[in-house]
Amino acid sequence: MFSLAGKAALVTGASQGIGRETALALAEEGANVAIAARNEDKLAQLAEEIAVRGSAALVVKMDVADAEQVKAGFKSVLEKFGKLDILVNNAAITRDGLALRMKQEDWDAVIRTNLTGAHFCTQQALATMMRARSGRIINIASIVAQMGNAGQSNYVAAKGGLIGLTKAIAMEIASRNVTVNAVAPGFIETPMTDVLPEKVKEELKQRIPLGRMGTPRDVAAAIVFLASDEAGYITGHVLDVNGGMYLA
Repeated sequence: MFSLAGKAALVTGASQGIGRETALALAEEGANVAIAARNEDKLAQLAEEIAVRGSAALVVKMDVADAEQVKAGFKSVLEKFGKLDILVNNAAITRDGLALRMKQEDWDAVIRTNLTGAHFCTQQALATMMRARSGRIINIASIVAQMGNAGQSNYVAAKGGLIGLTKAIAMEIASRNVTVNAVAPGFIETPMTDVLPEKVKEELKQRIPLGRMGTPRDVAAAIVFLASDEAGYITGHVLDVNGGMYLA
């Protein structure tokens, strides 16, 4: 794909799914990768796989919804790698339910992790990227932010907000040669979608022109591109990876 040799990256929500595959893909292209999530055991296993690919890995136990944990996590990354070139804001949770009956704690939890958490991480990344006058921030949004989804008003609002955040920060920071983009995956085979009934999965496939659900590697490839030098003239963009399910 695209060489990331010598780059330092941080991926949140790296313990499984898209985040895990992204960390491996970045490592395969030569980046050293800090992997952040709440599950330290899964991160330790991933770190071993990154090492096999010849890159350095740093395990960062971090809940992005906690501003102090985020600050501490970024400090450890800078102490280990001395810089941060790439941030992938991938950490996300779901607390699904109809809007009429949604509990406030479920609304607050999703917004704080999926949107505010990305804001916390972006603030920390910008502090070092601005000084370096270089950087890549990639936010993982979702197809549902573009087309809506019943029973996920909190998740849709958070991911839609993430797209707005992407565009706003891209404009703020462009003069410092830092790009900010989003990837909007469609329905991807991850632990988050594994819980869907098979009937629902088959119905989804019928709505996807390419006839299949995506894989984490499909999304990781798009992220690697946006993290590369070849994407240096792209900012404020939302890259759809959805098999043609939503055509903007």
